[in-house]
Amino acid sequence: MRGPLEGIRVLDFTRIMAGPFTTMLLGDLGADVIKVEPPGGDDTRSWGPPWIGVDSAYFMSANRNKRSIVIDLKKPESRTIIEKLVKFSDVVVENFRPGVVKELGIDYEELSKLNPSIIYCSISGFGQTGPYRDKPGYDLVALAMSGLMSLTGDPDRPPVKFAVPIADLSTAIFAALSIVAALYWREKTGLGQYIDISLLDVQVLLLTHQAFNYIASGVEPKRMGSAHPNIAPYQAFETNDGYIVLTIGNDKLWRKFCECIGRVDLAEDPRFKANADRVLNKEALVQELTKILKSASTSYWINKFEEAGIPAAPILTVSQVLDDIHVKYREMVVEIEHPIVGKMKSLGTPFKLSLTPGKIRRPPPLKGQHTDEILREIGFSREEIEDFKKKGVVE
Repeated sequence: MRGPLEGIRVLDFTRIMAGPFTTMLLGDLGADVIKVEPPGGDDTRSWGPPWIGVDSAYFMSANRNKRSIVIDLKKPESRTIIEKLVKFSDVVVENFRPGVVKELGIDYEELSKLNPSIIYCSISGFGQTGPYRDKPGYDLVALAMSGLMSLTGDPDRPPVKFAVPIADLSTAIFAALSIVAALYWREKTGLGQYIDISLLDVQVLLLTHQAFNYIASGVEPKRMGSAHPNIAPYQAFETNDGYIVLTIGNDKLWRKFCECIGRVDLAEDPRFKANADRVLNKEALVQELTKILKSASTSYWINKFEEAGIPAAPILTVSQVLDDIHVKYREMVVEIEHPIVGKMKSLGTPFKLSLTPGKIRRPPPLKGQHTDEILREIGFSREEIEDFKKKGVVE
């Protein structure tokens, strides 16, 4: 089955997470992604343990559906290869520090001369312009400087980061969306363009209602653990053998919930009757519900709430998620074939398009696995390829 981006070639100069996850998403949608790696390879190949074959599990998580070519961009002879690759490509993605691509001669101004219809996406911590342009951009830095980290964690504890690099991952989604939008625009106009995506910009947008709460009230938002600033009860609660989350989004559900736990009196209590009352009296509400919910097991409450139509869920561990019947049914845990490991588990793709669904066509590549193949495709002879190898231009 064809992917919606079949026929689109992506030249991928990225490493670590935000860039590779962007190009992986494009690969899932059918693009031919050529991962250009330095002689040492993507830094994250060595970010272990744990390992899967010769590479780290971290690297494996963001690099499927790609082919790898190793090119030393610092060698002048690499220019011949890059020029041909650009002429055969539709999209270039890079996530070097601002200014580095110009030093390497692979900036938009230079490459768009070779291919005026190229779509070029730069991903950085703070963008290509502005006072913070040259600051180092990492997931944790973006979380800290966007305000998101100030809101994450319990009120009486220090701020914490998210368990995965959420700034990188969310930025990757915006980058991929921008690239697809630019491809659509090019289809209509024939024009390529430059895309400047920053981790900080995306995280500021993700402040959403927290930022607007501040705009509306002038009150600085605070850390609330798993609780919600505008809805109650909407958070995690402890049971006698684990944790569940409750998401009671309106007063009708609140009354039904109170009936379900045998405490109709709470629905009539003026402190808790309407959502605005519950938000204002959240501490007293949580104390009441904590005592009730700790009296029985997670499975007891989940079964009871599901029967009553109350939105609630257990807090699952990673192992429980990967073994979950629904997750498996949705093909979000699949088996793929790796050249060294053989059969290995992988996360699936969420792109469920009816005619052109996302697909895992390739496992994460070995470093330089496709160097010869790619060079042959863009017109280099066997002798030229051997000469490049002798000079250390490619591996």
